[in-house]
Amino acid sequence: MPGPDGLELQEAIGRRGDSLPVIFLTAHGDIRKTVRAMRQGAVDFLTKPVRREELLAAVRTALDRQKDDESTAGWRRELAARYALLTPREREVLARVVTGALNKQIAAALGTSERTIKAHRAKIMQKMQVDSLAELVLANAALRPRAAGRGSGG
Repeated sequence: MPGPDGLELQEAIGRRGDSLPVIFLTAHGDIRKTVRAMRQGAVDFLTKPVRREELLAAVRTALDRQKDDESTAGWRRELAARYALLTPREREVLARVVTGALNKQIAAALGTSERTIKAHRAKIMQKMQVDSLAELVLANAALRPRAAGRGSGG
């Protein structure tokens, strides 16, 4: 096929930030290419001739992944909109809360009272629409850029 090969195309898609699921179908696959493709997030790496069931299973997996990615992207957009509602001070408090710092420690670090930190925490929980510290930590982690590629669990 003229132009970029499949791995180059997959890299270009990744650089653009697209979350298109990729299935490789090749007559000339090798372990090095397969590993590279999978580390970059390929759904599957199939070698011709491929059985119909195997190809259909890969397509189903790709469609499921796309649906999950779209759902996750929507959730991240919602979180970003909620985060935008936080004041700069609430963002400072949030950054310390998610590290496990106690109200007393945060108050001392920010030069304010423990009561003020409790009030900030309550507003943060309300604005972020979470009910627990665990949910807040998860939401905060989801707002942070992920490591490159899907090989890191994403």
